[in-house]
Amino acid sequence: MLFDYHTHTPLCRHAVGSPAEYVRRAREVGLGELGFSDHNPMPTAFDDWRMGPEELPGYLALVEEARSEAGEFPIRLGLECDFLPGYEDHLRHLAQQADWDYLIGSVHYVDPHWDIDNPAKLAKWEEKPVEEVWRLYFAAYARMAGSGLFDFLAHPDLVKKFGRKPPGDLTSYYRDAVDAIADAGLAIEVSTAGLRKEAREIYPAKRFLEMAFRRHIPVLLSSDAHRPDEVGYRFDLALGLVREVGYRELVRFERRRPIPVPIG
Repeated sequence: MLFDYHTHTPLCRHAVGSPAEYVRRAREVGLGELGFSDHNPMPTAFDDWRMGPEELPGYLALVEEARSEAGEFPIRLGLECDFLPGYEDHLRHLAQQADWDYLIGSVHYVDPHWDIDNPAKLAKWEEKPVEEVWRLYFAAYARMAGSGLFDFLAHPDLVKKFGRKPPGDLTSYYRDAVDAIADAGLAIEVSTAGLRKEAREIYPAKRFLEMAFRRHIPVLLSSDAHRPDEVGYRFDLALGLVREVGYRELVRFERRRPIPVPIG
């Protein structure tokens, strides 16, 4: 059984389509479950791509409505939560606001003013060497893994979104993050979203995934869909990659409990 737990709603300001349309698409492409995981609200408005705190009840209502319309087709409730030092208590508070099936941790910011995957801030890439940006990103990813706040982690090498990479072997950038993920007992997503971006690669790179496999880090597939036709996007390629690396199981979640699922 395949499933897609990383999808968004228009509440994030940059997605389109109703939850019902996402569910319809999930069924069309043969998925067995669908999960919604819009960007978490923050206590202060420092970007324009997430719901506000006052909109969280509306988000929960949207997902509940999708569940009612889906009948026996399972709909999971999640949030994609930005890890930002200093906001840990806010995330702990959010964790108590609903019966979440999972909370996804993600790193978008390498400093409080730079969301590195934001096309509107491409010019900031000229202010630091690419090696430094990668070091900052993976240091933040390792801290996120050790925070104890999340069930699985999103797009592990999002930093490559615009195709900007240090030259040569990237193992040294990955190592501490992979170790922190393994030590925390977390899963990671294998996201096809990178195929739709300038990187033209799945998140994470095969080398990162090989290191994760050696550390027995569970995986699941995701699309990071921001429109219905992206649900389950190129899961054939993602499934081929995880099989090639050696995985024989995916992991699904229910009430924040991981459940291994054999790859059929």
